[in-house]
Amino acid sequence: MRILSALCLVIGSLWLFASAATAKEGDAPRKPNIIFIIGDDMGYADIGIHGCKDIPTPHIDSIAKNGVRCTNGYVSGPYCSPTRAGLLAGRYQQRFGHEFNPGPPATAGENVGLPLSETTLAQRLKAAGYATCMVGKWHLGDSEKFRPPQRGFDEFFGFLGGAHPYFAGGPMANAPAMRGNPIMRGNERIDEPTYLTDAFRREALATIDRHKDHPFFLYLTFNAVHTPMQATDKYLERFKGIEAPRRQTYAAMMSAMDDAIGAVLEKLRETKLEENTLVFFISDNGGPPVNGSSNGQLRGFKAQTFEGGVRVPYLVQWKGKLPAGKTYDEPVIQLDLAPTALAAAGVTPSADVKFDGVNLLPHLLGEKKEPPHQRLYWRFGPQMAIRQGNYKLVQGPMGAKGLYDLSTDIGESKDLTADKPELAKELYAHWDDWNQQLEKPRWGAPRAGAGAGKKKKKAAE
Repeated sequence: MRILSALCLVIGSLWLFASAATAKEGDAPRKPNIIFIIGDDMGYADIGIHGCKDIPTPHIDSIAKNGVRCTNGYVSGPYCSPTRAGLLAGRYQQRFGHEFNPGPPATAGENVGLPLSETTLAQRLKAAGYATCMVGKWHLGDSEKFRPPQRGFDEFFGFLGGAHPYFAGGPMANAPAMRGNPIMRGNERIDEPTYLTDAFRREALATIDRHKDHPFFLYLTFNAVHTPMQATDKYLERFKGIEAPRRQTYAAMMSAMDDAIGAVLEKLRETKLEENTLVFFISDNGGPPVNGSSNGQLRGFKAQTFEGGVRVPYLVQWKGKLPAGKTYDEPVIQLDLAPTALAAAGVTPSADVKFDGVNLLPHLLGEKKEPPHQRLYWRFGPQMAIRQGNYKLVQGPMGAKGLYDLSTDIGESKDLTADKPELAKELYAHWDDWNQQLEKPRWGAPRAGAGAGKKKKKAAE
């Protein structure tokens, strides 16, 4: 009897141990899904949360209402490809020579693309067990070695170049800049008859459906509202009250993208993934005049280091984790997306990884009171800028330059260099120290006076 009792005790203990182990494994929280949504050539003032009146953007706005709006959000380059390179690497793209766009696929060299020496966020998350999926515009190299399937993405639907017609076989389909730039699934060319923004919507929803039971990273990069300016009748009809044809088409394209983003957010709710998904929304640079966009009070536009070229909508949502409806006013940059995503995923990069971006989560949660960055830097050919606190020293196009207090002069209209010469010199010295760490551009030779490479420049007067 004693033997039987002892045996029962042993069996019971083993059962409890096994049950506890099983419960522990079953109760382990699933890693969060991560979605980056990137708009293309958007005007800073063209979303409702930034005061836009003629283009409703309820779904983009909802990300801010359900999460955090960063009021001083930046990108590290005023141009499409450099911004994307920095985003996926988490490092200033000038460190590895990706300072300019690579050029159209038909003319770009076979060695032009995000350098293979850089490890992408997709590669890091794939190694951590994530399904990694991309839908949209790549613009980081056309040769096979540079393409998304070779840079960490399990799935890719989109195009490789910097722009693409929205209608198959329509106007612009045979323009020189569009040649050699097909819609692709993986590494295979395909025919896509659907209006491209709607096709990206369809593919993003299918991606979530396929991976709803497993952690995934979705890099959703719309080409809206980049040229060519093309919209469907459905969306043009919404904005028939806008008299300027270019602005009307821009509004229609924005609305199509906003609806697509809304469908993605609704899919997260439908699949009960909303509270376990970190969502970022940014634009890749400021709006250019050519597409009818508006940067509001900001000076300048795409391809300039003034605020209109580098300050962008910057929204982040993680329901149940981040506060809803909060604004965060310290300067942040798109380089922060990769380290923040890795932190959310519980991935600790090795000690030799030198990110310029930082994990924003403790800052957005109020756990860290200090600013994420002491300074932010820009170099784009002959243009430069540095922001420290509220002050920004900038040299824009055609030699235009100045020192501005962005807390009182977001439009960069009052040059304070004469009033604060020592501060101007200090900021330029910091920028010059940073500049010495950079690589020369690997393509797209800058104009004279670019300040590129490691040659020491004289301090600003």
